[in-house]
Amino acid sequence: MHVIGLAGWSGSGKTTLLTKAIPCLATRGLSVSTLKHAHHSFDVDQPGKDSFAHRAAGATEVLVGAASRWALVHELRGEAEPDLRSLLRRLSLVDLVLIEGYKRGPHPKLEVHRAAVGKPLLHPNDPHIVAIAADGPLPQATVPVIPLDDVEAIVDAMLAHAAPIEALINGGSA
Repeated sequence: MHVIGLAGWSGSGKTTLLTKAIPCLATRGLSVSTLKHAHHSFDVDQPGKDSFAHRAAGATEVLVGAASRWALVHELRGEAEPDLRSLLRRLSLVDLVLIEGYKRGPHPKLEVHRAAVGKPLLHPNDPHIVAIAADGPLPQATVPVIPLDDVEAIVDAMLAHAAPIEALINGGSA
């Protein structure tokens, strides 16, 4: 398993880029999982569903299984937020894990930058950023800049810079 992240400010297009990159990776014969960081509370099940009722009643974990998928919801109930390493350990074996968010993590990242967001680049201050997908030229960049709409080139860069997951899980920099 290898890992690479997409990092950028809110509104830069990380999710949009991921939804374009995943099918491209799949057509190359790779299995892909994603790990997304949320900065807020979120729900994956809905009020009125049994799984929601189980969790609301106090279950620490609710596992829902069906013929087409299964999902595990773990309620922290005041515990600390799990770090990236512990979450990566929970993933099933795939070829590539794409991490969205965790922009301060020690894994290789491709920065997604859109000038209209009005935020500074992350890469001058993050040695783990290996390339930038941007909507325009960035002459000040010290890493390769790839046009944001060139999904094939972005996927090539992801694959070239993805690191073995073991390095990150075992406490080092990936």
